[in-house]
Amino acid sequence: MSETIRIAVLVENSVHRQGLVAEHGLCFHVQSGEHSLLFDTGQTDLAVINAETLRLPLDRTEAVVLSHGHYDHTGGVTAILDVVPEARIYLHPAAFKNKFSHHSGQSRSIGMSDCVAQTIRQRAGGFIQTTCQTKIFEGVFATGEIPRSNAYEDTGGAFFLDAAGTQLDPMTDDQALVIDLGCSVVLLLGCAHSGVVNTLEHVRHLTGGKPVRAVIGGLHLGAASEKRIQQTITRLRDTHLELLAPTHCTGWPATAKLWSAFPDICLPAGVGTVFEFKRD
Repeated sequence: MSETIRIAVLVENSVHRQGLVAEHGLCFHVQSGEHSLLFDTGQTDLAVINAETLRLPLDRTEAVVLSHGHYDHTGGVTAILDVVPEARIYLHPAAFKNKFSHHSGQSRSIGMSDCVAQTIRQRAGGFIQTTCQTKIFEGVFATGEIPRSNAYEDTGGAFFLDAAGTQLDPMTDDQALVIDLGCSVVLLLGCAHSGVVNTLEHVRHLTGGKPVRAVIGGLHLGAASEKRIQQTITRLRDTHLELLAPTHCTGWPATAKLWSAFPDICLPAGVGTVFEFKRD
């Protein structure tokens, strides 16, 4: 009997159904057989609130995988660990670094809060550093660091390690989650700060060339040039996806172009959306 993989959106910038709440952030609940995990946690306790509304058994969560160290993906960690204090936390060590964005001459801290960092170190059942491919449980793994193999993808913004803006943040902590379905894989993205094309290339390498059936999550193309967006569309077309759900930080202009390029496979993914796949 084939196994069902169920991916529910707990936090996103929009909502899919009545009674749920959105915020700028991202959190996926992944159920794979008897195992469950969270990929990112949003920026507040909203993941817990929406899980209750959706009647998802958050207390059975075994692991929390953080895509990178920005506040809108890590801020809900404390609330999650209040529910499941022994959940394993998976993250790249660079996720703990100070992180800033710069716009119009203004600097803003966008990194993981000190409270969340302390919570991970002191309260979690253990945290695992994901500098390379890391198995979460059978058929599910975090990519770890993603090589930057092309010249047209950058981190997607003016990101720095210091408030003065003198040290660029290479975002080495950026990682994706891969769900192996047997003959193909599903790819979950936090913000794809490594670039979605770089991520697809790395996943292809890690899986021995298995086709990617679906890409769900943030593509961080809000500040991307027209050339980069078109190159991304070309690469996605070559991937022959069956499902594309651009969310969160993809940016409205880029999202519109993706929907125009892939009208038959693009789907919205607001809070409450559920995707199901069968493992071969």
